[in-house]
Amino acid sequence: MLKRNTRLRREFLYRKGLEGKERERYEKKRKVRAALAEGKPIPTELREEEGALRREITLEDHRTGAAPTTHVDDEYAHAGEREPKILLTTSRDPSTKLAQFAKEMKLVFPNAQRMNRGSQVMSQIVDASRNHDFTDIVLVHEHRGEPDGLVICHLPFGPTAYFGVVNAVSRHDIRGGGQALPNVKEEYPHLVMDNFTTPLGKRTADILRYLFPPGAKEDAKRVMTFANRRDYISFRHYTYAQPRGADSVELSEVGPRFELKLYQIKLGTMDQQEADTEYVLRSFSNTAKKRRML
Repeated sequence: MLKRNTRLRREFLYRKGLEGKERERYEKKRKVRAALAEGKPIPTELREEEGALRREITLEDHRTGAAPTTHVDDEYAHAGEREPKILLTTSRDPSTKLAQFAKEMKLVFPNAQRMNRGSQVMSQIVDASRNHDFTDIVLVHEHRGEPDGLVICHLPFGPTAYFGVVNAVSRHDIRGGGQALPNVKEEYPHLVMDNFTTPLGKRTADILRYLFPPGAKEDAKRVMTFANRRDYISFRHYTYAQPRGADSVELSEVGPRFELKLYQIKLGTMDQQEADTEYVLRSFSNTAKKRRML
């Protein structure tokens, strides 16, 4: 199994290394194709390669002539073929509040399994999850008893997204002390991804979206919302009812609720310290009031 994982990782890195060459070749053929279509002369820097580029263009069809894929496409290429299988764990020696928050997060993700961290290190958790066909690892952190971090690691090769957690409210706090907690439905939820407009925002939405299985039924009464407001992602979990027909909708918040702040995306798993950084929230980025990353 170790040799297999090493081989797959080497193949993934090789494909990733070819992206720049394939993109450069594609851009050259696009310029030649555009010049021929418009009746303009071939660009000067491409005249030496014109013959070879024309032969390649002649042999291409709608599939081979399409834009080359990237490592982003490869990471989630098979995401819809099978349901996600998530391993949920916490930092070492979790407090009672963090353990309760992890239990509630297990109810959020279908097909999630919660594991006590114990003394295991990250490399052991990632290897065991990869060998047991887990698709993602969700790790919850805390600071003085308050959940303050969420790490989402996609398997087998990444990416890994690091979020800060603020304003976390558990299900018991939402309902109040004297009110009965609503049962959490096990049906697949409808997802609402709101206001993810930039390329980084769409990338973040994909990382969150593929934690949930596709194919929610039309009559499912469970809804989860990830709403981006000023680069803070608000998560809400609802069930709804229509007591007086389609014209009336009553929402009931199930919980938990929290806000996420993305601060890093790495092109690798969480145990790889040498993985490339795709995005990181730099110092003083928030001082640009009109700048929105997501």
